[in-house]
Parts: sequence; structure tokens; C-alpha cells
Amino acid sequence: AAPRVLNVNVGVLGHIDSGKTALARALSTTGSTAAFDRAPQSRARGITLDLGFSCLRTALPPQLGPGPGELQFTLVDCPGHASLIRTIIGGAQIIDLMMLVIDVTKGMQTQSAECLVIGQIACQKMVVVLNKIDLLPEGKRQSAIEKMTKKMQKTLENTKFCGCPIVAVAAKPGGPEAPESENPLGVSELIEVLKSQAYLPSRDPLGHFLMAVDHCFSIKGQGTVMTGTILSGSVSLGDNVEIPALKVIKKVKSMQMFHTPVTYAMQGDRVGICVTQFDPKLLERGLICTPESLHTIHAAIISLKKIQYFRGALQTKAKFHITVGHETVMGRVMFFSPAPADFNEEIKENVFDFEKDYLYQEEYLSKDSNSENKENDQAGEVQLPKQQWALLEFEKPVTCPKLCLVIGSKLDTDIHANTCRLAFHGVLLQGMEDKNYTETFLPKLKVYKLKHKEGQVERVMDDYSVIGRSLFKKETNIQIFVGLKVKLSTGEDGIIDGGFGQSGKFKIRIPDGLKPDTKMLLTVASKKKSKAGKGDTAKEDESGKNDSAQPVTISLLFKRYVFDTQKKMIQS
Repeated sequence: AAPRVLNVNVGVLGHIDSGKTALARALSTTGSTAAFDRAPQSRARGITLDLGFSCLRTALPPQLGPGPGELQFTLVDCPGHASLIRTIIGGAQIIDLMMLVIDVTKGMQTQSAECLVIGQIACQKMVVVLNKIDLLPEGKRQSAIEKMTKKMQKTLENTKFCGCPIVAVAAKPGGPEAPESENPLGVSELIEVLKSQAYLPSRDPLGHFLMAVDHCFSIKGQGTVMTGTILSGSVSLGDNVEIPALKVIKKVKSMQMFHTPVTYAMQGDRVGICVTQFDPKLLERGLICTPESLHTIHAAIISLKKIQYFRGALQTKAKFHITVGHETVMGRVMFFSPAPADFNEEIKENVFDFEKDYLYQEEYLSKDSNSENKENDQAGEVQLPKQQWALLEFEKPVTCPKLCLVIGSKLDTDIHANTCRLAFHGVLLQGMEDKNYTETFLPKLKVYKLKHKEGQVERVMDDYSVIGRSLFKKETNIQIFVGLKVKLSTGEDGIIDGGFGQSGKFKIRIPDGLKPDTKMLLTVASKKKSKAGKGDTAKEDESGKNDSAQPVTISLLFKRYVFDTQKKMIQS
């Protein structure tokens, strides 16, 4: 049998011009098809435009099991260009280990920070590579490296990569123009560090087959080859696979892994799949999968967390670039939280409960949100729920797996502004496939708003009823409020009985009767009014105002479900 090959996907991420491609080239021994800046515009600009893949093979280190075998690092060279962050997010879903490349002369830059965020969302382990040490003068090189190493350790302190290895190298001494004979510095040490960090990634052949294709080309007499990385499930010779974007199903005719024919491949493997009668121009990159395992959705409910480096609030109704699966589209968000009584309840992961009531939020609640509950919270601590959700409505439908990573970003922010453009990340819990989801689906989503209206008592009618004003606009149909409970500021409970006259006034029934104090208060107030109306001098009127009691206010509280077509008002 062939010696076993364990494949570990290493993402090479970093700010533009930190030397990622040169590093991948220095590390690599076998070039894979999509490797090293294959786009002509990329070669001309000297930057990586697509996820280049190449690989490096080395003996299996002892921690990964006995016996002969090879460890293959597939190097996923992710673009560092800010506008290409979408591609990075695409690549991050298959990365087991991340190499963050830092230009030692510059330190952390905007995109290095963004790569760190993506790494924390999508990856478990990281190695930091300080590149371009050949640019440091020999005498001061060691101290400069130590200084930058300390700085990086500090930056990583509050991330899940705290304490990760930091290695200094020069991938291409002398820069891009230098002759090939110049040997890279520190690269063999880096390979040893990578070997020490390698682990058996948890791979699962179960579940639907899903593969991210990054390159598609035809071979004369063979058919069309799609190369890529398997994100989930497995694939065998003779299986049918669907290209969901084109709604086409094809049979797997042959498969190769790094120039070796195979009959089976599973999650995490890099593979080339050959099909017949398919024009490679139709699919440069995208997804292929088990037929019908992906859904195409117009909207979704996600659970989410804000990314701490994002400046500014996440506002309901705002638009974000939403990356779902492998696509990025514009979408509008609406945030909601558990009902306040359930803020501390543990929430089941990866499912959404349609039976529960949820509270509409104007923005995602975080430590710095301007919550209205400040005054009743003496400690100034904003109560934060354990989980928050958002409804995403996409500008155009998206094809993606049923449970997948979602990232929201503001990619239109100025590329050179030194700020993180990734705003939130989450998990897609429920997609809406129906185009008319606003009618067929949203009414099931029980998100409510709390409404609070205030008015005043105009006068007493008798011991059991008063006339109120200023609660409704003149044109409001008071009939729909009949029967709702109100409370007077003096403590009585009342029920709205109906309109009174034409000007938006209304009658309130007080089932337990008015308290004598309230009656007196109201009688005094209305006497004062009539007295002031009889042309007494202004002076007296002012002194009268001072001892007149506060008007009695009427408050009406109810909740209304955002997606209830009948706009019913509900009181507990």
C-alpha cells in the first residue's frame, strides 16, 4: 500500500506586500495547479489575487502516529488585498493552521488585524512569521527581531492565539529582483515549527459532500477537471455531484490527489475531480456538492456575535456585506434578543426556537450600546443577553449549506483607513427559500416591540369614569384600543371604553372606582381651570399654578409583533 499521507491545510495570511507568496514558494516542494499567482493581472501587480495552493511534503512527525508516512502541508496563500477579503473568508473555512505573515519592518497593519479576526473565527492554531529580516542591518537584526516578537506577543495576549510560536525568516533575501541563488533564511526552522504544530484535524466523512472549487480547466480527451478542497463529507468514483450555481449534475469520472489517481476523498482533502461534457469557463470557482444538499435562500435567521475590533454600533436596518458559505452579497439586518425575562437562559446551539417570544432591538446590544435602561440601573451595568440573533434579508438569493458560518462586514469602508471592516460573525440557523418569505415565513417569527403611550386625565365624569386626552392623534381609530388596560399615575387601573367627541378624547372606565384623593385632585384642577378662564388677573393665575397638583397621567403599555399582519396589540 502507498504510505499514508496526512493533509493539513495551512492558511498563509497577512497584509499586502508582507511577502506571503514568496514564503509559500520558499516552503513549497510540489506546486499544485492553482499555485502562485496564476492570474496574469496578479503577476503584473505582484500581488496574489486568488487563493493559490501549493504543497510541501515532509516525514510524518512522531506525535501524529507511528509508521511510515508523509505529512503534507497544503499552503493556502490567501490574498492580502483589502478588497479581496471575500476570498480570504472563503479560504478560511478549510484552514487547520494559520500562518500570519508580518513585515518585520512594519509590524501589525490593518489587514494583519483583519486576518487575526478571521483566524479567531475560523481556525484553531496559528504561527506568526516575521518576514523580510534581511532588510534589518546585521548588527541590529537580533534586537529588532526580539523587539517585534515582544510586540506581537502583546498583541496576541487577548486572543485565542496567546503564546503561539513566532518565527523570523527572510523568504526572498534581497527582494523580488534578487537572483534565485540567494538562499532563504530561517525557512527550515519554520518547517520544524509547522511540524510541531501539526495535529490530526478532526475530519468527518459523514454529511453531505461539499467542495470549494478554486480552479477549473479541460484536459484534451479526458474532460473537465475541477480542483479544490473538500469542505465536508466525502466523494467516490462514480458519484453524482451538483454544481448548484448552474443547476447541473455531473458524474465523477476520475479523481486525483497531487498527481496520484484515487477512488475516494474526504473532508479536508485537496482533490481534482474529472467530469465530462462540461465547459470549464462556466465555473472558475464556486461550490459543488451532493445533489440538492444546498439551499438557495432569500433571507435567514442567524445567531451572532459582534467583532470586538469593529468601531461603531451595529444598527437594525443597516446594510452589510454578508459572506455566507462562499458568496458575499449585500443584506439588511434586524437585531433581536430574548425577552428580558429570558436574558440569562442558556440557549441551545445551532437551533432556533420559533415557539419563543423575542424582543426587537434597534441595535446589537453590547457593553458600549446606548441602552435606555441606564436610569434604572444604578451600577451602570447594561444587562446583556447570553445570545442575540439577526434577521438577514439578502439583495439577491444566496446558495449555501444549511448550517454555515456567516460574516458581516463593511467592505465599502476606505481601504486605507486604519480600521477593522469585519463587523459580526455568526451561524446560519434557518434559511428562507420562499421568495415570498415576508408573507409565508416571517409571521411565524415572534419578535415584538414594547409600546408605551401617555396621555392625561381631562376631567372626572363620575366615580367610575374619567375623560382622557393626548393619548391618541385626532385621526386614530379609537375602536381598536377599546378594552385595553391603562394605569393612572395615581394608581388606579382603567379600561378604555371608547371615543368621546371628535378630537381624539376618550372615556376610561375605572372598575374599582376613583380614590377620594384622586377625585379631589381632579376636581381642584378643573376648578382652577374654569376660574382662570373667568378673566382673573394673570398674577393670581400664576400663583394658582404653583399650588395646583401635577396633572394625572394615563399610561398605556402593550406589545405588538413586528411581523403580525393584523398589528394586534397584546397586553399580559
